[in-house]
Amino acid sequence: MSISADTDATLYLMGRLADAARTAIAPYYRNDPETTAKTGPGYDPVTVADRAAEKAMRDVLAAERSQDAILGEEYGETSGRSGWTWYLDPIDGTRAFVAGLPSWTTLIGLVDEAGVPVFGCIDVASLGERYFGWPGGASIETADGIAAIEVSDCTDLRQSIVSTTDPFILTPAEEGAWTHIRHTARISRYGLDAYAYARLAAGTIDLVAESGLQPWDAAALIPVVRGAGGLALDWHGRTATAKGGQLVCAASEGIMEQALLALRRSAD
Repeated sequence: MSISADTDATLYLMGRLADAARTAIAPYYRNDPETTAKTGPGYDPVTVADRAAEKAMRDVLAAERSQDAILGEEYGETSGRSGWTWYLDPIDGTRAFVAGLPSWTTLIGLVDEAGVPVFGCIDVASLGERYFGWPGGASIETADGIAAIEVSDCTDLRQSIVSTTDPFILTPAEEGAWTHIRHTARISRYGLDAYAYARLAAGTIDLVAESGLQPWDAAALIPVVRGAGGLALDWHGRTATAKGGQLVCAASEGIMEQALLALRRSAD
């Protein structure tokens, strides 16, 4: 993989952020972390590990990129003057984390002044996998080293593997759209949170469709998928941004076009 010095420096810093989050989270994984619920409808858990990990990442940024803004799930927004904003989700998939399941991730996105997600990192600490995306490329880092990744060559929804985290959180209209996709696809899988997007980028899942994403969710996912050659759109079929909401990512235009036939009917 040939990448510029600036891109390499950004990815290296993302790796340092992910390392800091891993270190902060490790004592709590499968160790009954203190858990509370955020205010609002339903049960939205947050653990002491979430807060510790975001603080650890913010400490690194304060030392290395103090001119950049930060938007994090746990500690909100910190202003900056460079035009770049770091989007941090210390534990995406907190329910999986609390349940001791391995699919939770740490999400790190870097967004430019126009609101375009440019760099992304999906760190899967429990599995020892780390996914990076940047303009024109994507990679996976494991104990065996770093390797380029790309989406699958599947072009037909009928032959695809598709995923959404939890169909029960969709609105009735959204659930109807997902049901159409699920019945059309070859295989459907659930409960993966951001890990599904990582595996789409790595070529083993062909489509992910979700709703209700927060900005700190979407910002990291989009560059990884796009860097691996995939598509990231909203349910209207427009270019996805860091705003979150309804997101659909696919390995090919063929799959995306077939999925949007259903998704557009429930696009908000």
